Amino acid sequence: MATPHAVDGLASNPAAPADVLLRLLALYDGDDWIARRLASRSSLPDSVAEAMLHHPERRVRLLLAESAAVAPELRARLLDGPPSNALAVAMGPAPYRTPVPPLPDEAYERLLHHARDVVRYEAVASASVPTHVLVPLAVHEDPHFRLAACRRAWDELSGDVRAALLDDGDPEVRTAASLKVMHEDEERTAGLVRTFEGDWRLGDVLERGRLGRALAEQLIAEGARLDRLAHNPALPRDLAAGLAGHEDPAVRLAVSARPELSEEERASIDWKVDAEDRLDTLRWVWDAREDPEVLRRCASSAHTWLRRSAAVCPGLPGDCVERLAGDPDFAVRLLLAERHPSAPPELLLDLYLHGTHRAAGSLTSRPGFPAAALAARFADAPDPRARVLALRDPGATPELVERLSRDPAGWVRYAAACDARLRVARIVELLEDPEVGSAAACNRALPVSEMRALLDRSGVPGLEDGSAP
Repeated sequence: MATPHAVDGLASNPAAPADVLLRLLALYDGDDWIARRLASRSSLPDSVAEAMLHHPERRVRLLLAESAAVAPELRARLLDGPPSNALAVAMGPAPYRTPVPPLPDEAYERLLHHARDVVRYEAVASASVPTHVLVPLAVHEDPHFRLAACRRAWDELSGDVRAALLDDGDPEVRTAASLKVMHEDEERTAGLVRTFEGDWRLGDVLERGRLGRALAEQLIAEGARLDRLAHNPALPRDLAAGLAGHEDPAVRLAVSARPELSEEERASIDWKVDAEDRLDTLRWVWDAREDPEVLRRCASSAHTWLRRSAAVCPGLPGDCVERLAGDPDFAVRLLLAERHPSAPPELLLDLYLHGTHRAAGSLTSRPGFPAAALAARFADAPDPRARVLALRDPGATPELVERLSRDPAGWVRYAAACDARLRVARIVELLEDPEVGSAAACNRALPVSEMRALLDRSGVPGLEDGSAP
């Protein structure tokens, strides 16, 4: 059944009761939108959760398994359903930069003993599997399990188990174990260089492996991936200095960012970082992410890469946070805003209003983004990006919210339509607005009677009609 524009918003309304949500679920006809919104709710009434768990359409059950909002205990219960649920539970949610709570141990026990190889291997490879589940797998007969334990639980393994993995009969397991010790083992590093010849993984070995001088000289003579080699802290200092004038700007940049250099030595190298250059955080800076002295040195450096790397470190001292908040490099300010828990509110606001990078628009979700007094500052701003901020102000009056619900910019009206300070009569009016009706249906202030009336007007069958799943 095709539904009017506002109905799907009810699926995200935190005040919607179970009967409303069940009527929406009954509409499922292969279109994911409503079921996806239901699965993304921060809480599901028990009856709705049960209906989705046992829904006849596999896709509805899979949406539940893929949702990071669903409690792991609820996702685990999908294992009691059709066998086809198991793979989805094993794969689980994969939200960007957000950890997923692990399933109960009993669920991992079932997944890791599942009859299908793909289910077992997806389960053991999941980023959410807790370490205590992986540790016993380091001696499992299946090399896939040993590999997962080696990669994710190495620090928790005993010396004897580590030694066994380094001498494992499976080459992939041996390689994974060697990668864990290469930073302190020249022989393992040399072996990995041979193993990864022509492989993209060679770059990691060159950057992090323990280098003997003979191997370092050989690698420089061969000239492959010298930008990665130049980052290696074990590269003898004189050999690194010899790369400072290399014709490749990426090599010169890598040399200029080495930890042992003074500011004068960095300045003597012809390096360049453009505003749009995407640079990974320097490993040696991240390793010192809780060391205030190292971070102070990086934050005050003339080298852009050092300052960008310091900006993402949680241990950055408060005086350095203030310093980097005014950094001339936009990426330094944006990284600080995105990643540091104490980024100044005015920095977040300034980047939101004036930043051109797509990430600037998401800064309103940061905990430190300001709210107080925004109505007085921005309610009459010419830019709709600024006007919408007035709705974040807890002091914004219902009258102002209503005025913004009539704003010429559709997305300002959309934000106002979600605002619980809006008069009920106006929320109901906005249900008929094709641009913002869905947002109005999301509004927690919408009375349940109006939710049911919207479903009735839209021709959504009632539960008494036998249409509930």
